Amino acid sequence: MNEKVLPPVEGDPIAAIATPVGVGALSVVRMSGGGVFAIADKVFTKAHAPEVPIADSPGYTAHFGRLYDGDLMVDEVIVLVFRAPNSFTVENMVEITCHGGPVVTRHVLQLLLDNGCRLAQPGEFTRRAFINGRIDLLEAEAIGEMIHARSESAYRTAVNQMKGGLSGKLDTLRERLLTSCAMLELELDFSEEDVRFQSRDELTDQVERLQCEVGQLVDSYQHGRLLSEGVATAIIGRPNAGKSTLLNALLGEERAIVSHMPGTTRDYIEECFVYDKTMFRLTDTAGLREAVEEIEHEGIRRSYEKIAQADLILYLMDISAGDFAEEIAAIRTIAAQYPGTKMLVAANKTDRTASCEERMQMVGQETGCMVLGISALQQEGLDELKKAMGAMTENLDKLHDASVLVTSMRHYEALRNASDALQNARELIDREEETEFIAFELRSALDYVGEITGKVVSEEVLNVIFDRFCIGK
Repeated sequence: MNEKVLPPVEGDPIAAIATPVGVGALSVVRMSGGGVFAIADKVFTKAHAPEVPIADSPGYTAHFGRLYDGDLMVDEVIVLVFRAPNSFTVENMVEITCHGGPVVTRHVLQLLLDNGCRLAQPGEFTRRAFINGRIDLLEAEAIGEMIHARSESAYRTAVNQMKGGLSGKLDTLRERLLTSCAMLELELDFSEEDVRFQSRDELTDQVERLQCEVGQLVDSYQHGRLLSEGVATAIIGRPNAGKSTLLNALLGEERAIVSHMPGTTRDYIEECFVYDKTMFRLTDTAGLREAVEEIEHEGIRRSYEKIAQADLILYLMDISAGDFAEEIAAIRTIAAQYPGTKMLVAANKTDRTASCEERMQMVGQETGCMVLGISALQQEGLDELKKAMGAMTENLDKLHDASVLVTSMRHYEALRNASDALQNARELIDREEETEFIAFELRSALDYVGEITGKVVSEEVLNVIFDRFCIGK
């Protein structure tokens, strides 16, 4: 049951651009692995104390000088030195800060490649940090989530996970599972003597506590998903209600094609916007009606799929129309079909009627939904609509401690599997089954928890995770 601790592995020298390619004041090109100091000394000449090579320079030091490709000066740069194991990858590292711009940056990178480095794979620096024990797999994923965060809530959640809050929680769970497994393994070793090192009542109590804590993490996924992926918001309604116009107005750009002809939106369009730290994933769907042709029928089918997946339904209706019986019936039907989904009614085209307040009040009374008047075309009432959308989701990040939120589907599935294994173990204990069967389920739960932090992980899983990273990270 003891875990094998591997010494840090120093890989072959790799290099990559660590900053976005484009015109800017500065760019950073980094190297990591065996021999990077020697490579730096081949191409870099220090402006001060040139007799002291980079290979003999202390870690955490910066050196100003010039890069040369043979006799050709490439750029004036600053070279940062990081000595193993006190670096991000736990290897020797060099970071070169050069002037920004794609040409000079690529020239610096090519210079390193020509002198012994190979181009890093996506996420290879972070992968080496994981392999060498600098971070666990969950923290590595949190780095990627922080880089790609599109809202303040998603960013803050990723930072908290990168600090190790969830990792610490899972390590504690795993230690307790290890203890229970060890006790059962001892029983198996002494099976002929019929010795029990832990009473079944004590084991039941431990398994129940573990089930409760794992269950809380599983339940946190719904809220963590909303913070990291955004609130899935389906904009629905009848054709020509103004759904595409509203999408464009909320985004502040012409994203969807707007037409007065009904049924022109044949497929959904999905875009994001952020309001007060919360990201909303808006989906403009095909108008809900009896389809007149096959393509429109498929678009409407996909609309209902998006409604089923939504966290918030934004029903858009034309308040200037004369008869609301069908609209009210449709709102009632959708609310009944998805009772757990928040729903908000936006009464559009208020600029076309003088009696919109009376009509909105009637719709609200008949449906039980909040109704807000807007004019998507004139961009009136949008601030109030955004506030209402925010109010419906404002408590999502307050329901759980942000440091122990589960935000990844991979983590969620592993925890669900661990929960199922613990439930199986509990049932086996209750039925007084053989120790080896109980031990098998607890070992399974142990492995599922270990998959999250990388204690137990396959090469295939690592490839999937780190392939999502950019080259240079």
